[in-house]
Amino acid sequence: MILPIVAYGDPVLRKKGAEITKDYPELKELIDNMWETMYESNGVGLAAPQIGKSINLFVIDATPMQDPNYGEFKKVFINVEIIEEFGEKWEYEEGCLSIPNVRDNVKRYSDLVIRYMDENFVEHEEEISGMPARVIQHEFDHIKGVLFVDHLSELKKRLIKSKLINISKGNVDVDYRMRFPSTR
Repeated sequence: MILPIVAYGDPVLRKKGAEITKDYPELKELIDNMWETMYESNGVGLAAPQIGKSINLFVIDATPMQDPNYGEFKKVFINVEIIEEFGEKWEYEEGCLSIPNVRDNVKRYSDLVIRYMDENFVEHEEEISGMPARVIQHEFDHIKGVLFVDHLSELKKRLIKSKLINISKGNVDVDYRMRFPSTR
């Protein structure tokens, strides 16, 4: 089932996601719905807060963004913990399904070490680099109540303020389902 994406301005996007257990209600269905919603919205990642759930869960399919040498990068991340961020910080233009039609350069580390559970609650600890590391950092921020626009300079934040206000009021044109704070 395709779920509505929560728009900028909804308080759920600012809450820290709680850890979950393998007996979280209808977890498999939730993950399936997140995949379907992400693909329908043309995203490469989707965090649970973006569908209104304050839990530590996100899905990523960074395959379309990767160098062909890396192959597929499609994973479910539950109870994620970033152990270390390292390497060079590099800029790349980011956007967010919850903040449509707003894009800007964000600096993030090139490498990280993470610990997480997959959809079967098997624990993994991995070192990840490049574009997958960037997407993970973006989605992990969602779990911590941080949005990519929080990484922008004060000047850039002032320049996009009216766009953010319009998004929070539902004054934005998108081709996927959204839930706006004023329609709750």
